[in-house]
Amino acid sequence: MEWEMGNGKRETGNVKGDAGRAPVLDAIGLEVMAHAFAGIAEEMGAVLVASAVSPNVRERRDSSAALFDAQGEMIAQAAHIPVHLGAMPDAVAAVRALAPRPGDTFILNDPFTGGTHLPDITMVHAIELAGTVAGFTVVRAHHSDVGGMRPGSMPPHSTDLFQEGLVLPPVRWAAAGVVHQDLRRLLLANVRTPEMRAHDLAAQQAACERGAVRYRELAQRHGADYVAGAVQDLLAYAERRTRASLAARVAPGVYRAEDWLEGDGVEEREIAIRVAVEITTDGRLRCDFTGTDPAVKGNVNCPLSVTRSAVLFVLRCLVDADIPTNGGLQRVIGITAPEGTLVNATWPHAVAAGNVETSQRITDTLFAALASAAQVPAQGQGTMNNVVFGGAGWTYYETLGGGQGASPGAPGPSGVHVGMSNTRNTPVEVFELEHPLRIRAYALRRGSGGAGRWRGGEGVVREYEALEEIDASLLTERRRHAPRGAQGGGNGATGRNLLNGEPLGARAAVTLHPGDILRVETPGGGGYASSAAFS
Repeated sequence: MEWEMGNGKRETGNVKGDAGRAPVLDAIGLEVMAHAFAGIAEEMGAVLVASAVSPNVRERRDSSAALFDAQGEMIAQAAHIPVHLGAMPDAVAAVRALAPRPGDTFILNDPFTGGTHLPDITMVHAIELAGTVAGFTVVRAHHSDVGGMRPGSMPPHSTDLFQEGLVLPPVRWAAAGVVHQDLRRLLLANVRTPEMRAHDLAAQQAACERGAVRYRELAQRHGADYVAGAVQDLLAYAERRTRASLAARVAPGVYRAEDWLEGDGVEEREIAIRVAVEITTDGRLRCDFTGTDPAVKGNVNCPLSVTRSAVLFVLRCLVDADIPTNGGLQRVIGITAPEGTLVNATWPHAVAAGNVETSQRITDTLFAALASAAQVPAQGQGTMNNVVFGGAGWTYYETLGGGQGASPGAPGPSGVHVGMSNTRNTPVEVFELEHPLRIRAYALRRGSGGAGRWRGGEGVVREYEALEEIDASLLTERRRHAPRGAQGGGNGATGRNLLNGEPLGARAAVTLHPGDILRVETPGGGGYASSAAFS
């Protein structure tokens, strides 16, 4: 399947902007309006975090917010979760296809109709301005339970979508701010923690509505035509800057790589991701995943939206940091991903780990392909280290940081979320106050970073002691294959999962009894350059 961002005919070098019209913004105006739009997205995120009750959103901030124009292109995003944000255009496109009315709010989590995986519930609100849809505010949050075969809705061994939770195609959640109660009752009847879900959903709706208010205020201050023109100027500016930056930083050519996932939760065989990355002479990035293994029985499959997110993340890392992150970057990307492969799975394949683990391996593979043409870091931990707990009336989900790969001139950061994740950790005090577990250890995993002139970052150790009978699930990677060093640097240490000192697999579903100790040791990052070369 061929998928292209942008129409390929757009003249991005034309300083007059769209269709030859005179630009609305000068250089100062571009900066001012870029920050104004980004400020709306950031405020949406702040409202969500301040209003949510789940530790996953309130503390870890496993959520994202963005602003879109009426045609479904991203205007601005908050600095949140890459795997959320890059997939949001699909959610807006799915809602636009349903002809939303001004003021409508839609909800969805279907990975094959605009979502990523089922715990990520997305709200899309149609901004009302003078009786028309002027754009969309979008908030995506990871909910720590949406039903399914195991508490937390991240089953390590699921084999179809329906085992992973309640599936929501894009449906109207609210009209003019009034929630459809029948839909709300249906959703909450299918989750293990309905009260917490209700509060977080209300927080998402409030965040969407706050963004719409701020957009209308901006239009009232500057005029609707000025704001609409500013959007188009910013999109064209970001596209133009991105193409110029990419062409300057990476030589034109085709670069190839492959990497592997360590099984799918059903079988232990290696699953290959293969890519050919083309940098065109006019500064476009085309990624061809032909040759990637077919979709598998387990849940490491990716919907195409997640693959797009990974490609966008890599592009964002390659180009100038001051370029606004909006739909202009997405216009530069082209993706070929054969339908039915691991990176473009079809309904109803299981996808719970595709969003969190396969997305990480796609970025690793893309960076590996570009290593000979651009300055890219050594591999980071390459996993989100998903840990899920559940008991009577409660669920909990978190991801764990690890080592980032070193780069030319700098060691890798330690104990951080790498690649497609950008969450915080849950403070020990909050975790222990709200759940029947104790944290026995939480520290950097000394010596796990790869050796080199610039060392890889250290992983972390986190030990949990159960105080009652608890269902626990682990979805992890890099337990067999170490994060690779670059330019002669050493590999980072592989991760380890242990229950009472005995090794567990990368994907495990276990019952903890009082006194049991679950220990997770996350991978370190690869080192950069051989120390001997500098001795």
